[in-house]
Amino acid sequence: MTIAKELDIQESICQDVIFPPGDLYSDEPPLETEIHLEQIMLLLKCLKWLWRDRNDFYAIGNLTIYYSPRQLKSEYFRGPDFFVVLGTQRKTRKSWVVWEEDGKYPHVIVEILSQSTANTDRNLKKKIYQETFRTPDYFWFDPFTQEFAGFHLVDGEYQPLQANEQGNLWSHQLGLHLGIYDGLLRFFTADGQLVPTPEETAERLAAKLRELNIDPDTI
Repeated sequence: MTIAKELDIQESICQDVIFPPGDLYSDEPPLETEIHLEQIMLLLKCLKWLWRDRNDFYAIGNLTIYYSPRQLKSEYFRGPDFFVVLGTQRKTRKSWVVWEEDGKYPHVIVEILSQSTANTDRNLKKKIYQETFRTPDYFWFDPFTQEFAGFHLVDGEYQPLQANEQGNLWSHQLGLHLGIYDGLLRFFTADGQLVPTPEETAERLAAKLRELNIDPDTI
């Protein structure tokens, strides 16, 4: 089904249509490789740790987004590898159901490419995220080939993001850069500092304590 046809159908839905129940479970296939899982978990861990004091966002990976009351699974669902919704309640969900979330779509999406999904991620999904979701920031990354690209929505169309001197791309929505570090996609602050995992934070603290001749195990 073409994007134009999908949009026409969406716009033709009457206001009095009976929506399916919002208590819908995610229905995504297993991730293709171990590195895909590692990459998604790394992004989640770093962002949640960085924003640990915030309760106004939702970040998740490999979760179904339901966005049409028709709920034809072959047409009206998507399961981004990683996405972030801003200005929403931070809580556990079985899936992201747009009509139960004040009509909110993801503000940031990251797809982890693979041989079987790369063409869809670069083309069909890009169009859906641009024209239906209207997601402001879209990125894709291939952990095997290191292909990395990002786009920002400008006047309804995705424009390629330009890398900085470090090769990182800026997410307007997150206020963070995304870039490759040790072969995986990571977040960086505006001044180029790597956003650490909780484990990396603990290791840095322990190293500083040792520099001060303080045994970390005594604290």
